[in-house]
Amino acid sequence: MSKFALYQVLVRSFGNKITNPKPNGTLVENGCGKFNDFTSEALYQIKNLGVTHIWYTGILRHATSTSYPGIPNTNPSIVKGKAGSPYAISDYYDVHPDLAEKVTERMLEFEQLLERTHKTGLKVLIDFVPNHLSRAYKSIMKPGDIEDFGEKDQTDLNFHPQNNFYYLPQESLHLPFLTDYIETPAKVSGNDVFNAYPQIHDWYETIKLNYGIDYQNGKSKHFYPIPKTWKMMRDVLYYWAKKGIDGFRCDMAEMVPVEFWAWVIPEIKKSNPDLIFIAEIYNQDAYQDYLNTGQFDYLYDKVGLYDSVRSLIEENQAAEKISSVWQSMDGYNHKMLRFLENHDEQRIGSLFFAGNPLKALPGFFLSATIHQNPFLLYFGQEFGEKAEGESGFSGDDGRTSLFDYWPVPSIQAWLYKAKYNLKKLSAESQVLYTHHQKIIKFSLQEKAISEGEFYDLMWANKNNPEFNQKAIFTYLRTWQKEHFLCICNFSSEKQSVKIKIPTHAFEFCSIKNANLLNFEFKSYFDTNQLNYNGLDIITKGIFIELPSFSYMAYKF
Repeated sequence: MSKFALYQVLVRSFGNKITNPKPNGTLVENGCGKFNDFTSEALYQIKNLGVTHIWYTGILRHATSTSYPGIPNTNPSIVKGKAGSPYAISDYYDVHPDLAEKVTERMLEFEQLLERTHKTGLKVLIDFVPNHLSRAYKSIMKPGDIEDFGEKDQTDLNFHPQNNFYYLPQESLHLPFLTDYIETPAKVSGNDVFNAYPQIHDWYETIKLNYGIDYQNGKSKHFYPIPKTWKMMRDVLYYWAKKGIDGFRCDMAEMVPVEFWAWVIPEIKKSNPDLIFIAEIYNQDAYQDYLNTGQFDYLYDKVGLYDSVRSLIEENQAAEKISSVWQSMDGYNHKMLRFLENHDEQRIGSLFFAGNPLKALPGFFLSATIHQNPFLLYFGQEFGEKAEGESGFSGDDGRTSLFDYWPVPSIQAWLYKAKYNLKKLSAESQVLYTHHQKIIKFSLQEKAISEGEFYDLMWANKNNPEFNQKAIFTYLRTWQKEHFLCICNFSSEKQSVKIKIPTHAFEFCSIKNANLLNFEFKSYFDTNQLNYNGLDIITKGIFIELPSFSYMAYKF
């Protein structure tokens, strides 16, 4: 599967035009983006950034405080924020009414968005949320022959392999605040809270789905006969795959048994082998299981490269540590989806992270070019979105709110009157956009980056007194006769370094007798050119000056 660049966008916020939102504001007060905000021109402009895929976040109908005729209302006690979490699904077969111009035609409007997106040349991913659903789940759009979740459960049992939910018989749910919401017997909360008293930071608004594991009895597995939940979730995936979805980002995939994925992914791929399955996963010990047994195409690289690069950007770690990070994932680096932002993580430009988004440019370059892996850009990241201020349920936490009706100022400025005018943005945002666009296109268009092999040069410069291991990370990418020397400077200071490329590295690039050859190093991003003979490169190194927070790529 080819390297790709994924653009994640929270549909609710993308087209929101309100400029004076109120914390905890309603949809009427604060507005909401729509499917139709993704016009053909808007999609073309997104594609022009260089991305190949778009992940529409918040598509499926989820619990919300906003009421609509003909759609079941949700008790506000089990909704986080006014808008509600996109991961508290209330109907797996429906799209969210907030996103439609005409609520009764919401599925048609989504299908038209899907068609527009494909015509632009972008592939589409949506979320599949298999571990939990809203306490207010009630499907009104499911095909008539499909049973609803929990409809025939034996609610007097803690566990039964063919139940959809886990129960706490003879107990009522106690939410972490006073409420009129009643649930008897209580169902287990989505983040594995096996008691009737979830706390405020738990996923109290959701119910854990039962895949045949008896958590209260040694996590014993009951997979034969196939649990009902497996079949019902397979039907959900079939439903969306048939609509032409190109892939699924699978929410908290590691909380669902790997045996389910091993069964369902091949089933769904029978009709479309090119479907992409990406697992949100944080347990590195489970990576191999979910890739090999579970059949996932890609995994989140959060606790590996993201955490390490963030620490480096925040000056809490040395650049040389990156080597141990990729080595710990040796053999499946190309299977890791890399990112510096997404809906769960804090914005780079926020005061909770880097403050200055320019500091992260070498990190983005590294994430996009270090291996053949796909990489992700979160909408607004290309402009340095800061996510400032308190929005409501989310508070002021450096994130674009998942729970509130809230705009994204940098996206608003770019979309201003559908002109997609970069000049409406700050000078810093324009610079950031240009950098992101250059990095994305370089990563996908150069075969040495998209398909080539990786060679870490840090070991060869470990004892080099003219190389700053704390600030600089450098490596080669090679494909046939194309080779790139890539360098990242994570320091706030200009660095003057000499980078040695050993004989072994040249041989790795299929270049023999390098010590007898002369080399031209042409800068990819500007007109600079360096000329060296091989012996000097091997013994003394290439002299390069790097501005603060910079990246470079030299073709040789």
